[in-house]
Amino acid sequence: MHYSNFKVIHAKPEVWPATVRLEGLTYETLAPRLPAAQRLALLERDEAGFVPHAYEQLAAVYRRVGDDAEARAVQLAKQRRHRTTLPWYGKLWGRLQDATVGYGFRPTRAMAWLLALLLLGSVAFALHHSRPAERGKGPEFNPVVYTLDLLLPIVDFGQEKAFTPTGLYQWLSYLLIAAGWILATTVAAGVTRNLNRP
Repeated sequence: MHYSNFKVIHAKPEVWPATVRLEGLTYETLAPRLPAAQRLALLERDEAGFVPHAYEQLAAVYRRVGDDAEARAVQLAKQRRHRTTLPWYGKLWGRLQDATVGYGFRPTRAMAWLLALLLLGSVAFALHHSRPAERGKGPEFNPVVYTLDLLLPIVDFGQEKAFTPTGLYQWLSYLLIAAGWILATTVAAGVTRNLNRP
């Protein structure tokens, strides 16, 4: 492998050849300054296929100039490209993470999903109260808090254990629990990635 280190690479995307080798290429700045979308196509033309280093290098350039939004766009593109190298179940899990929270790089999506699921569960359980797990014991049923208890995997408001849904509502509770875990693990992975970045 050959290593090349540049302070500045001044080249528009259209001047690069049809295939490139980016492994081992390091640089501090790219000029002219362009949106990440115009730079990402080059990374897909690497003859070695998926080269994680190339994405990290480009993201670092955007972070260096304080453009975190473009750096996140590069990191998201990296995850999407990596997904193409995975077996079918990895691709399926990746698509789910991408659609729900953008691999943790789109945290507002997670909040939107949580609010939508909170609304769905609250309305459904307000129309059909779950029966108490033990008669005469436990708190009064609150559909909003009950839904929150299902959605948030670590938090315990005491509602989930105190009430037992039946029929279709039991399946809804399973869906909310699974969705809560998916959102929580994906957001946690995204936060970890952001904390560990250089």
